[in-house]
Amino acid sequence: MKSTSKPDRHRFILSSLFFIFFLCALATINGIRFDGLLSFGRCALSNIPSQSSTPSSNNFLAVNSSTSSDDIRILIGVLTLPDQYQRRHFLRLIYGTQSPVGAQIDVKFVFCNLTKEDQKVLVALEIMRYDDIIILDCKENMNKGKTYTYFSSLPEMLNDTDRPYPPYHYVMKTDDDTYFRLDNLVESLKPLPREDLYYGYVIPCPSMDPFVHYMSGMGYMISWDIVEWIRDSEVPKNHLEGPEDKVFGDWIREGHRAKNRYNAKWSMYNFPEPHTQCTHELWPNTTAVHLLKNQEKWIQTLKYFNVTSNLKPSKLYHIP
Repeated sequence: MKSTSKPDRHRFILSSLFFIFFLCALATINGIRFDGLLSFGRCALSNIPSQSSTPSSNNFLAVNSSTSSDDIRILIGVLTLPDQYQRRHFLRLIYGTQSPVGAQIDVKFVFCNLTKEDQKVLVALEIMRYDDIIILDCKENMNKGKTYTYFSSLPEMLNDTDRPYPPYHYVMKTDDDTYFRLDNLVESLKPLPREDLYYGYVIPCPSMDPFVHYMSGMGYMISWDIVEWIRDSEVPKNHLEGPEDKVFGDWIREGHRAKNRYNAKWSMYNFPEPHTQCTHELWPNTTAVHLLKNQEKWIQTLKYFNVTSNLKPSKLYHIP
């Protein structure tokens, strides 16, 4: 058998060493790439919220998905009744399909303690699904302190240290028969002060002076410092009963609050029919329409403002 020559052995050894070196280099490069992919994957996964996390108060019906630190923070409290399930679902559609720019707006439905067994199940399911309900520690009422309980309870409810301060620049009380156009609401608030503010539709209806009487219960808004004042002051505690919007105006007057006031008339008004001194025709500069007491009035209002204009075409449906 012919033996291998020394030059051939040298070439074999050099080739083997070169091949081993090549494999090491390739493994090093791939290791770097793999580590980079792992790091990228960990970074991406860290931004995905956990599916098992406990719902927080930030899961309100939020009507805009992207916010910045400069955005106006607004809480809209819709005072309603526990049994008004269909109205709440309807209003979730109304506000959930609006995307105002420059604001973080949370819509919450507010009522007093539950009193029926079916409420304890159905409202609990709503909370589990939507997390947009506040249940106050009170007996259901309209003009015997419910509004006071709402405002005075908020500082304790929203004192989470993870929140910015104030948790909201403005807090609204409104009714479940009022339709707010959130873009117009936000635009009207942008130039206004964020302290000692009282905003709404001035009563009596012919008046345009926000310093004479009070704002209509269709929807009025105050700055956060007044919310805290309501919690701490003896003035509201000693005067709870009576028409809630008028009583609220009495608190503001007796407490010498709200040096900044904004009359939103006639961007806010009652539905045109039946005609009264508080009504106005539907028009583009509208912020809120009140007294939408039936579906016909809601549909007429929503059609006027063309709220379905952004409906995307699809083969799955045909809506002429």
